[in-house]
Amino acid sequence: MPDTQTPPLSSLIQAQHDEITRIRRDLHAHPEILFTEERTSKVVQEELGKLGIVHKTHMGGREPNTGFGVVAHIPATVDNPGDCIGLRADMDALPIEEASEIAHKSTVPGKMHACGHDGHTSILIGVARVLMQLEHRPNPVTLVFQPAEEGGGGGDKMCRDGALDGDEANGFGPPVKRMYGLHGWPDLPLGTVSTRKGPLLAATDTFDITIKGVQGHAAYPHLCVDPVVASAHIITMAQSIASRTTRPTDSVVVTFGSVHAGSAYNVIPETCTLKGTIRTLDMDTRSTTKERFFEIVELGARAMGCVATVQWNDGYPVTRNDEHEADRIAQIAAEAELANDFQWFPEPGMGGEDFSYYALKVPSCFYLIGLSEPARDPYPGLHTPGFDFNDKAIPVGMEMMCRLALS
Repeated sequence: MPDTQTPPLSSLIQAQHDEITRIRRDLHAHPEILFTEERTSKVVQEELGKLGIVHKTHMGGREPNTGFGVVAHIPATVDNPGDCIGLRADMDALPIEEASEIAHKSTVPGKMHACGHDGHTSILIGVARVLMQLEHRPNPVTLVFQPAEEGGGGGDKMCRDGALDGDEANGFGPPVKRMYGLHGWPDLPLGTVSTRKGPLLAATDTFDITIKGVQGHAAYPHLCVDPVVASAHIITMAQSIASRTTRPTDSVVVTFGSVHAGSAYNVIPETCTLKGTIRTLDMDTRSTTKERFFEIVELGARAMGCVATVQWNDGYPVTRNDEHEADRIAQIAAEAELANDFQWFPEPGMGGEDFSYYALKVPSCFYLIGLSEPARDPYPGLHTPGFDFNDKAIPVGMEMMCRLALS
């Protein structure tokens, strides 16, 4: 980016802060969960329309050519532009009842922006406003406003619908060559930017298991086949995947989040159902873990006289950052005027992110911006009823995205 663009960038961003904060708080007050983001999408479209930015919607739904995802394109201003840069924001909220007294508290019972997607979306709207004021834009920029990150795989569906493929598919302009996304992070101080090379977040597969035995009287277990005891052994044995199947320097989490069987004190039930998730950071480990899990469940049930049925649900892939793009984030964060620190994220987290689907298509980097400050210590965690995106972090996110678009 030419030095001539650096001095006005921070002032352009700061000039937008109040209005982007207003948009963010409006979105917070009107949350919409996965695949229902109609109002949010309309807000995005209206803001893009005011700027004269070409865009299209009906992307990222369960079926092709459906959904409320929006793709917009800002052309370069030079004759020989660089790579097309993709910037992504997620739009959906969570089915959580908000527990706060802020003025912009959710107006929708049982739904709230507990993961900061209202902040991410508003930041990208702000980026559009700033970029359109710049006379020199060396790269074409594609903005991706994505639905259904919270379990719906909206990133995968936006890729399916051609969001990164340019004019040749269902998008705009040239195909995206580099992709970036951000997330507000309560565990980082305000003004801090962080990322890491390689895996940042885990693959997030889930499973549903039914263990079937023979029902009978609790006083006569020898006449029954107890699926509860079988399930207890399976739960315990599955933990050996992390301790004995996985190399010590790798990471696997096997969590059973739901165990349900029976309804009476004195009855051994016929079935026990189990639900849970498995998190991995390596694709080969992901495959090996799945294979070993099926063996433990099916053979473990058989050893106890039961029959097990496993439904495996492929979740998000590993969110893996390109090394060169992670270095780019670090360099830009060091140059940014509105960020005050860059930290390499020390180790991958076992949460998941469907930004991973973009990273499978083009060199990409997902990075974190800090939200916490002494006045709110500890800062409410993601996916908790007290969370609210810190509006003071908006300029940091905007500057990072603008500089990436111009890099």
